[in-house]
Amino acid sequence: MIYPIVKFGNPVLDKPAEKVTVFDEALQKLIEDMFESMYAARGVGLAAPQIGISRRIAVVDVTFKEDPNAKLVLINPEIIHKEGRHSQSEGCLSIPDFRENVSRAQVVTVRAQDVTGKLFEKTGDDLLARAFQHETDHLNGKLYISHISALKRDLIKRKIRKLVKAGEW
Repeated sequence: MIYPIVKFGNPVLDKPAEKVTVFDEALQKLIEDMFESMYAARGVGLAAPQIGISRRIAVVDVTFKEDPNAKLVLINPEIIHKEGRHSQSEGCLSIPDFRENVSRAQVVTVRAQDVTGKLFEKTGDDLLARAFQHETDHLNGKLYISHISALKRDLIKRKIRKLVKAGEW
C-alpha cells in the first residue's frame, strides 16, 4: 500500500516519534509499505512521521532500487558518532519542490534495531550519512530547514503559506 506523504505544516512532523516496542507482522507490513511509498515518491529515505505515523521507523535506499542489499530499515535509531562536515543541496518529500544547502556530518554511525528487533550499527558517508541524519531528525520532530539560516527558512515558510492560501499545498 502506498501512503500519501504528509507535508510541512502537519503537526506529526513537529513532535518526537514514539519508540517501537513490538516487532511483529504488522511492523513488517508497515516497513514494506514505507519502501513502496518512498519509491513512489522518488525518495531515498522515508521516516514514519512522513506518512502520518508517529513511530521511530525509517527506511533508506540511497541506490533507489539499484542494489537490493542497500535497503536499510532503522528502528529506534540513534546517531552514536559523527565526523567531518559536508555541505550539500538537500530536499525533503514533506517539503516538495524546495532545496537548500545544508551542512551535516560527512561520516555518521547509527545504532538501530532491525525488523526483528536485533540491534546493529552501521556507518555511512556522504549521501548515506546525510540520509541517516535527515531521517533521524524526522524521528526527533525536526526538518532539514531547521539547519538553514532563519532568513532562508522564513522565505520557504512564506512561500508555503502562499501555496496553502492558493489551495496548492
